[in-house]
Amino acid sequence: MERGLTLLVAALVVYVTPSVQGTAHLSSSNATVDITRSGCGVNKLCVETPDDCDPAGTGSCLFVSVVATAPVAPNGTMLSIELRGDSSGYIALGLTADPSEGTTMLFICAQNSLSNGSFFFRTMTMNNTDATLSANEELVSDIRGMVTGTVIKCEFNITSVNATNSRSSPVTTFSILLGSGPTNGTTIGPFNRTLTSGPLNLADPASNAVNTTAAPAVNATAAPAVSTTMPNSGGAVQPHGKQNTAVYRFAL
Repeated sequence: MERGLTLLVAALVVYVTPSVQGTAHLSSSNATVDITRSGCGVNKLCVETPDDCDPAGTGSCLFVSVVATAPVAPNGTMLSIELRGDSSGYIALGLTADPSEGTTMLFICAQNSLSNGSFFFRTMTMNNTDATLSANEELVSDIRGMVTGTVIKCEFNITSVNATNSRSSPVTTFSILLGSGPTNGTTIGPFNRTLTSGPLNLADPASNAVNTTAAPAVNATAAPAVSTTMPNSGGAVQPHGKQNTAVYRFAL
């Protein structure tokens, strides 16, 4: 009996808290993810294309919402993200201090084209000068994903967000990029930017009064051979409705 209880506890630890590196991929069975416009401009910052599209509807809608916690020194701010879009590959949220230079952190929600469209999550860094993509070692928390046909929905938290420690604007001020791209299994293809916002204070739900602009026709170049597999920690596929926990640290 004691031995059986020990094995059960060990199994639960592996099941609830898998650790995922940015150069690995987090796979999951579909969880229930409900994303709506409720609270936009009041409790959460919303950015979408087309304008005012409904993420809970059946029409095309690339949508992100952001809820920011109060900054806590020295760790910065935590962002709670909802992302919804249409793609047979992946959709992505990009955060950058300057879309024209430096880098963008891409948070990617995708479906595995070689595994019945199963959900997986990745992060990558995009060079804003030449649009190349490279894998990184960042982590996030509380990842949930849902794939229905070509509609991808996901939720996750980004911790320790700090745009810079040297500029006068708020540390939660970023430009948001929204876009999509192809996948080949868990290999991430070029990022096709659909929307680029002006600088937005992510802690202010009303800050998207700043106009967004259509993105230039620039495709990212995928990093070579970044198809990866989940570390063997009790199985890569998580059961329905479970959350996957890790921690992404993000500073530009």
